[in-house]
Amino acid sequence: MATDVSISSNALQMLGAKPINGFDERTEHARLCANLWSSVRDDLLRAHPWNCAIKRVILAPLVDAPPFDFAYQFELPGDWLRTVQVGRKGCPLEYRSEGTALLACVTALPLVYVFRNDVVQSWSTNLVEVAELQMAAKMAYAVTKSTSVRDSYRDEFARAFKVAKAVDGQDDPPEEFAEGSLLESRFTTR
Repeated sequence: MATDVSISSNALQMLGAKPINGFDERTEHARLCANLWSSVRDDLLRAHPWNCAIKRVILAPLVDAPPFDFAYQFELPGDWLRTVQVGRKGCPLEYRSEGTALLACVTALPLVYVFRNDVVQSWSTNLVEVAELQMAAKMAYAVTKSTSVRDSYRDEFARAFKVAKAVDGQDDPPEEFAEGSLLESRFTTR
């Protein structure tokens, strides 16, 4: 079962370094992993709406309303990384994102978002592999002092990222488009 430490340790081993058993070890590599992990995790989760990192909530408005244009403001959840959908499916709402708040003219705001999923055990194997490659790419120069090794891991990360996104996207049913005049005009006979 993958953990944040095992991902970091595997990345070190890819680079030819000794593995770590925890971020609290008093080694240069453990400190490097500890410093990089949270930003690598957040960047990776924010880069795509991974199925393992999606939450749905209905937000209640804050007491203080915005001064103009919108009637209510809503504080984003503390684990928010990226907004996927505001409003219910097929019924988007007009909103504006400002700082750590969303502004809208409704009293309850449905929100689908990418959250900071630090329970790595719930990640897909593809996402774990991508995280290992991203950690290896981020640590490559510090560990090996080689730009070619760093660039090689960046390229490998990019390829693995595309595959992981494709596999993750195939878990959902295909998106269907509503019938409309453009689609209908394609199949009409004259």
